[in-house]
Amino acid sequence: MAVKIEKWAAAQKKHKLSDKHVQMARELGLNPDKLGKIDNHKQETWKTPLPQFIEDIYYKRFKREEPLAVRSLKDIAADDKARKEKKKKEKAKKRAAGAQEGNTPE
Repeated sequence: MAVKIEKWAAAQKKHKLSDKHVQMARELGLNPDKLGKIDNHKQETWKTPLPQFIEDIYYKRFKREEPLAVRSLKDIAADDKARKEKKKKEKAKKRAAGAQEGNTPE
């Protein structure tokens, strides 16, 4: 998994967030390392719980309750890996085609 995805997975586990909340936080551009500062509602009772806070600011910015399609971090990592493999194969194919063209006598 990519480092960014790993950080989000750790934050999801630590703060007990659902896939929906993680995706919303990622779309908002929140930093997974700094979610602990926001999720301090047990010590500072005036703060809202982190999932509710994310929903509130998501609604303010996007005027929607939740993302159109919720994807888990595992799905995102798998898609990233597949995309990179596909790109790598295309690049290798291009190199092979370029090498064959360079070796043909004229």
